Amino acid sequence: MRLIMKDDAPRQILLTPGPLTTSDATRHAMLRDWGSRDQAFIAMTARVRARLTQLAGGADSHICVPVQGSGTFAVEATLGTLIPPGGKALICINGAYGKRIAKICTVIGRAHEIYETAEDTPPDAARIATLLADDSGITHVVVVHCETTSGILNPIADIAEVTAAADRRLIVDAMSSFGALPLDVGALKAEAVIASANKCLEGAPGLGYAIIEKSALTAAAGNAPSLSLDLHDQHVYMERTGQWRFTPPTHVLAALDAALDQHEAEGGVAARGARYADNCRVLIDGLRALGFETFLPDALQAPIIVTVRMPGDPAFDFQRLYNRLAEQGVVLYPGAVTQEKSFRIGCIGQVFEADMRRALTAIEAALSEMGVHKDGLKPSV
Repeated sequence: MRLIMKDDAPRQILLTPGPLTTSDATRHAMLRDWGSRDQAFIAMTARVRARLTQLAGGADSHICVPVQGSGTFAVEATLGTLIPPGGKALICINGAYGKRIAKICTVIGRAHEIYETAEDTPPDAARIATLLADDSGITHVVVVHCETTSGILNPIADIAEVTAAADRRLIVDAMSSFGALPLDVGALKAEAVIASANKCLEGAPGLGYAIIEKSALTAAAGNAPSLSLDLHDQHVYMERTGQWRFTPPTHVLAALDAALDQHEAEGGVAARGARYADNCRVLIDGLRALGFETFLPDALQAPIIVTVRMPGDPAFDFQRLYNRLAEQGVVLYPGAVTQEKSFRIGCIGQVFEADMRRALTAIEAALSEMGVHKDGLKPSV
């Protein structure tokens, strides 16, 4: 279905894990063309790198290395650069993104062990400690902070503590949490934290980055199995010239620079996270009032994206719901958990409580059109 928005149509909101709804100011920043070797663009690159490192609490110990592409490009670049050919990763998996990390390690030839739990179950730090004690060959622990497959928030501080106690290195995929949930690379003793320009920073997709411990990056020369995804080489070239090795995503970087201005003006991580938490609360309360059930208990739910159990009523048709809301400028997201049928509704991006209430009103109207009543929203067994 092709969606054409009229001038008088409601503002389109993307209630997804990304790409996300962006502000007028962020989009406006992409209207100017930049030369990759212009001094103004070189200064912008340096400024964005410094701001991201500062946001992670790593101004003295870490450095930000950006890479062209989606967040997955940055994940692959970081794993290939920091895990040496003779290293071994312990990968914590409770969703699709942990599985993707394992697949990346297989493709790039990095040894790894998998510690997998159910999609509604966080990894247990004590179990990780045991696995590390039992295998001295493990050099790195890799974990997803917020696994957007389900929306679960993993216990990153506990995992960081046992990793440091075992004298191993920690790599955090913070794609869906960076900028909205507290994350301090110094406190976590994280070798690297990986994220992207969109998601909680509300920039445009097309640029990923890793905030890497300086000493680890220096020691990573020659590790990468890829030319384009060699973060050590990217870093060395940027430090020497201020430029990107290959054609940079100029408009995306400009959008991120503007998005970081707005992030700071809003009140930083605390304020951004509070807005998302409000969105999440309004959404979950509203869904439950309609009769829906959420996949995760509240204690495990991150304020990023909510997984909704698929109703058992045969009159309920998710595609019809999706299409009806899309016609009104509200975009949902199909399910990703494998344990049961579901769909997802995001809480992040340039969206607010009023947007969540608008979505809930549209969902209620769609249910009425389908003839689905509250009792029919119980999940199918």
